[in-house]
Order: sequence, then structure tokens, then C-alpha cells
Amino acid sequence: MNPAVEVNSRRIFAIAGPAMLANITTPLLGVVATTVIGRLGDAAVLGGVAMASLVFDCIFWLFGFLRSGTVALTAQAFGARDYGEQRAVLARAMMTAALSGLALIALREPLTSFVFDLMGGSGEVSAVARNYFLLRSWASPFALGNYVMLGWFIGLARPMQALAVQISVNVINMALTMLLVLVAGWGASGAAIAAVIAEICGLVLGLAMAWRMLDGRFEWHSKAHYSREKLWRMLLINRDIMLRTAALVSVFLFFSAQGARAGDVTLAANAVLQNIVFLGTFFLEGLANAAQQLCGASYGARDRDAFARAVRLIGRWGIAFGICAAVLFYAAGPRIIALMTSSEDVRRAANDFLLMAALVPLIGVPAFILDGVYVGATWTRDMRNLMAASLAVYLAAWWALQTLGNTGLWLALLIFYVLRGGLQVLRYPGLARKPWPER
Repeated sequence: MNPAVEVNSRRIFAIAGPAMLANITTPLLGVVATTVIGRLGDAAVLGGVAMASLVFDCIFWLFGFLRSGTVALTAQAFGARDYGEQRAVLARAMMTAALSGLALIALREPLTSFVFDLMGGSGEVSAVARNYFLLRSWASPFALGNYVMLGWFIGLARPMQALAVQISVNVINMALTMLLVLVAGWGASGAAIAAVIAEICGLVLGLAMAWRMLDGRFEWHSKAHYSREKLWRMLLINRDIMLRTAALVSVFLFFSAQGARAGDVTLAANAVLQNIVFLGTFFLEGLANAAQQLCGASYGARDRDAFARAVRLIGRWGIAFGICAAVLFYAAGPRIIALMTSSEDVRRAANDFLLMAALVPLIGVPAFILDGVYVGATWTRDMRNLMAASLAVYLAAWWALQTLGNTGLWLALLIFYVLRGGLQVLRYPGLARKPWPER
């Protein structure tokens, strides 16, 4: 059997295991930042940093195609054993990341005014959020470059390199956040500066590892790397992933905005619970990474049997992890909430909605796993359309349940996850039967 498309549990966890370890540091970063700011004892400052962090992360999620698209195209080249295309994917993606990051810096002032006016937080919360966002925006080119490096390493089935980059970024960020906020006394500004420095360090490390893997030759000047046909395919895939991500970002921005309108305590409580949600779902992201690489490599090698095995086996492991995550976070949730904030009002509000937050990793299993499958096979147009339909139902559900306040908001979110995965499950058989194009 071609080793590029070997599918078994060992191979899955060779990719997913390091990704899970790396991913777990991302929500822990949010936990540390929230805890450090929360220890200042000011709900408005906590809410402001939480709001700005969510907005910043959502904007970066819009550029998640730099990671997902790079995984898919690199994995397909890996399965086809096309070494020149593996180099070319990195060159095209890094060029896109650099241009996108510089554009975000240039637009940071109007973005700040538009987004935080739309979010509708209190004056004090908005002031903290604006300052944090303006400072952290300088990380944009480096953070997007790290997306590319992570996607490229995963696409080549080099999860340890991806692990090194992501853990380095997050550990440096956590350490500097504690140092600059609690020791230096720089408050929310210290947390933003820590994020900028960490992203720079991560990109330097990623490029150094790629340089070694490529024998000291990036060859980014090669005209073959910028083939019009290849660039157009990349742009179409990236467009679909970006639109799909925009719909997903809209869900979380809407969720945060409604929490902000309910008051600073509700906003802070929802922010604490979202960190718990992300802590659980990032385990599933590790399996989604395995799905992207294995399905992408199988697709590139035109091995339908390996593709089908990957979908089945990763799906089973996803269900097992979803159950474990839901039970664990519901049981440990009160302790995590107590650690993250010293405000009794915020603790009480967060505990009221803990069960709903703990259910997300379980009911979200089909969505996370099939996202990886659809990306690996570059079925991005269908993924985009199904996400748009899920967003429409989410907004309709919130409208119907809005009289329930924050309870209705959380119920609408759960409905969104169920529908998002369910639609992908229904569409999958038809896509799997379609002819695969020749390379």
C-alpha cells in the first residue's frame, strides 16, 4: 500500500496527537489571559479584553483559509508525490499571508471604529477593547504567516513541526502576558503586546524549520510557483473557505454582541464559558487535522478506499472524544470558572449555563470531523453553502427564542451545531460518489 495513504488509528493519532497537544494550548492561552485580567477584579476590563480578543480572533478566522487551504493543497500534492507543488503551495500561501496581514494593519483604525460600535458594549468596555485591538493588530502579518506554516507542516504529515510552532507561540504569549500584566502592571496593553511578540517568534521558528526541510532553498522566485491556473484554483478554494468562515464568525460575533447587550456580567460569563467550549472543541480540531491530511492525501493519490476508511475511523474516534470532553468539562466546569474569575456575579452566571457549554464538544462532532473531510477533498463550495444555511437557521432560532434571554441565545447556538453537522452528513454520500478529476 502507498504509505502516503495508509489509514489506521496509529496514523490518525500520529497527526491528531501533536495537533491536540498544540491546540490545547490555544484555549489555555485564553484561560490564562482571562484569568490574569480577571484577577484585576474589574468586570468591565475583563469584558473589554474578552470582546477585543473575540473580535480579533474572528477576523483571523476569516483568514483561516491560509491554514485550511494550505493543508488541503499540500496534502493533495503529498499524496500525488508532487514535490515541486509542495514547495509552490508554501510560496503562494506565504505571499497571500503577507499581503493580507499588511492590509489588516492599514485598515485597523476603520475596523476598530466599525466593529466596536456594532458590538454595543458599555463605554468602559469599548474603550478597553479598542486600545487592546489597536495594539494587537500589529501581529497580523506574523499570525497569518504562522497559519500558513501550520497548514504546510500538517499537509506534509509533519505534525511535530506544527506542534513546535503552535506551542512556542502560545507558551511565549502566556508567559509574557503574566509578566507584562501582573509584574510590569501594563494591564490590557501588556496582554496585547505579549501576543505581538509571540507571533513574531513563532513565524521565525516555522520558517527556520521549513528552511531545513527544503535544504536551505525556498525557491520563492520560481515562475512555476505562480502558475495562473494554480493561483486561480487556490483563490477559488480560499474564497469558498473564507465565505464559509465568515458565516461561522458571524455566529460568534452575534453571540458575543447579544451577551454585551445583556450587560457586563453576562458578557464576562459567556466569555468564560466560551473558553471552556474552545478547550473541548480544540481536541476535535486535532482529529479534523488528521481528516484534512489523510483525506487530502487519499484524494491526491486517487485512492477512494483509503478516503472512505479515513472518514469512518476518524468519525468513530471523534464520537469517543466528544463524549469524554462533555463529561469532563461539565464535572470540572465549576472549578475552572472559579479559577478564571474572582467576580461572584460572573461565577454565578457562568455556572447557570455550564451544561449548555459542555454539550458543544459532543453535538459538534459531525461538524468538526466533516469540516476536515470536506477541506481535504476541496469540496469547499458545498461546505460554504451548507454553512450559510446553518447561519440562517441559527438567526431564526435566536429570533424565536429571544424572549428566553441568555438561555435562548445558548439554545440557538446548540441548534446551529446540530444543523451544521447534520447537513454535511446528508450531503456527504452524493459528493463521495462523484467522479474525481484527473490531476
